[in-house]
Amino acid sequence: MNVSGMNWMQVEECLKRDDRAVLPIGCTEQHAWLSLATDSILAERVASEAAAPLGVPVFPVMPYGITPSFMGYPGTVSLRVTTLLALIEDVLDALAHHGFRRVLVVNGHGGNAPVGAFVQEWLGRNASMRVKFYEWWKAPKMWAHVQAIDPLASHASWMENFPWTRLPGETPPDAQKPAVPWAQWLHLGPEAIRERLGDGNFAGRYVRPDADMAALWSTAVSETREQLESGWD
Repeated sequence: MNVSGMNWMQVEECLKRDDRAVLPIGCTEQHAWLSLATDSILAERVASEAAAPLGVPVFPVMPYGITPSFMGYPGTVSLRVTTLLALIEDVLDALAHHGFRRVLVVNGHGGNAPVGAFVQEWLGRNASMRVKFYEWWKAPKMWAHVQAIDPLASHASWMENFPWTRLPGETPPDAQKPAVPWAQWLHLGPEAIRERLGDGNFAGRYVRPDADMAALWSTAVSETREQLESGWD
């Protein structure tokens, strides 16, 4: 139930029966052979599919995040930490103003981790609110499912390669990329990271069968829905 398909009167009606909302946040950054918007696409889609049966409004995904290490790859856009946190604060303030009291922030990008700490700070100033910062791709059931399929998986590998993140005419390698020590390169800067990382995949195969991905997605949606249904008190 994405608010891009609603008007203000419909949102007002929703608020009469439910004070929950979902805010997906993503990023625009290199994902090897996949869309630059992979993190945003997945965060918004998992949020929307999880919330749909519950009738909970999902706000448009925030498409930019914190990703300075990938600025050597054209198309990547990185926000300053202060910029992203200011945006999150403004959005949460607006949601609280309108009467939403339970907000699930569905994060699709690891670099956005500072948002989790900021949410705790914000809650200290907004005692009537309940806000969860939820990283869907590494939630317990989701990550266990990834490991059961293939434990060698990471950024821009098969675990992010869904039909909706693929690009027409682009064929990723039929290969398994060995894990690289990317965390040891962070101090070198974006150009050196690109030189060492190559196409952008951190580790693992580029593609797995669609049946594997459909099952994995089902886990992601159901586990995200659990976050909306319980644990607020």
